[in-house]
Amino acid sequence: MAGYDDRDGKIWLDGQLVDWREANVHILTHAMHYASSVFEGERAYGGTIFKSRLHSERLLFSGRELDMEIPYTVDEIEAAKVETLAANGLTDAYVRCLAWRGAGEDMGVSSSRNPVRMAIATWGWGDYYGDAKMKGAKLDIAKWKRPSPETAPVHAKAAGLYMICTASKHIAEAKGCSDALFMDYRGYVAEATGANIFFVKDGEVHTPKPDCFLNGLTRQTVIGLLEDRQIKVIERHIEPGEMEGFEQCWLTGTAAEVTPVGQIGDYNFEVGALAKDMVKTYEALVRA
Repeated sequence: MAGYDDRDGKIWLDGQLVDWREANVHILTHAMHYASSVFEGERAYGGTIFKSRLHSERLLFSGRELDMEIPYTVDEIEAAKVETLAANGLTDAYVRCLAWRGAGEDMGVSSSRNPVRMAIATWGWGDYYGDAKMKGAKLDIAKWKRPSPETAPVHAKAAGLYMICTASKHIAEAKGCSDALFMDYRGYVAEATGANIFFVKDGEVHTPKPDCFLNGLTRQTVIGLLEDRQIKVIERHIEPGEMEGFEQCWLTGTAAEVTPVGQIGDYNFEVGALAKDMVKTYEALVRA
């Protein structure tokens, strides 16, 4: 597989489709220096992007959270995503929408005079965690913590919030793990580097309350699927030590989809019936 900078295809950039290798920015792009960027990760199944409009709406929300008004409407973003998929001849694909402060008159912390730019790229992408859907992913426990809402725009999908994710995932992979689990600033269980987490105990599902991290669209979808089955879902603060008593565990996210977890640190989980059922049910839903 070629590097992401050296592929055939088209990328939608500021309203036009350009050759993949020509979709470049200047070295003094503000986002490269100050993380003034937001993004969405989406998946298309059979030519239809799952929850596409909600992703576009969240992109605009994230931009506003960073005082960055994205110069496109939801309808325009939706049309651009469809155009990009078609230009690359893809039906089952990952879709990445990105908006950022570009290069302009400002090159300090302030960037109000710099243009807000946007791009959409799409490519084929299989299972995010490889064969973990069968065996269960193995997670490290990150040394970093998810920040307080008083210190960062925690409900935006902003690039800067992923710095600790990259560092934590690198450490996890070096240990032979697929990912890392974060605690939040209070010490409660929070999320993985790019996915929300669920636990099962005595037929009930427990999931961390998303009051300082992203309330993922896949997370919301899975909660709805569980409630449709009359399975009780409890959103609450979860102490790390409680993981010893949970029977099953899984991750949710656009890239992760629904992926069972077999181990987190020293805690072990069964890849059980409910986890397997949610993998299949979610797969059927997105391809319906």
